[in-house]
Amino acid sequence: MNKLYDIIGYAGATMILAGAVLEILKLSFSPYIFSIGAVFFAYVQIVHNTYNGSNYIVKRLRRQQILGAFLLIVAGFMMILLKNNEWILCMTIAAVFELYSAFRIPYEIEKEKK
Repeated sequence: MNKLYDIIGYAGATMILAGAVLEILKLSFSPYIFSIGAVFFAYVQIVHNTYNGSNYIVKRLRRQQILGAFLLIVAGFMMILLKNNEWILCMTIAAVFELYSAFRIPYEIEKEKK
């Protein structure tokens, strides 16, 4: 089952990237690819990647990670509804949250083990 979540997460991330690139090319179906990928990615982030420990730093980072996943979904809806480039700001904020938490969570968990 763990491998299935990995496949869904990688497929979602690939669809997000493809949707963003296709949006730059102004293809009409690109917001839908981005949005579906964002939903897949957010599903894996929220359901599969859980933390049951007591470290408040990791809990805060998990909330940031979930917020980043939610902002990716919002960026997809902005692509569909607004037809301008407002989605780029939302996606950038989501990417910063996701990138920061992706590096800090393993560091904090490893530090906790010592």
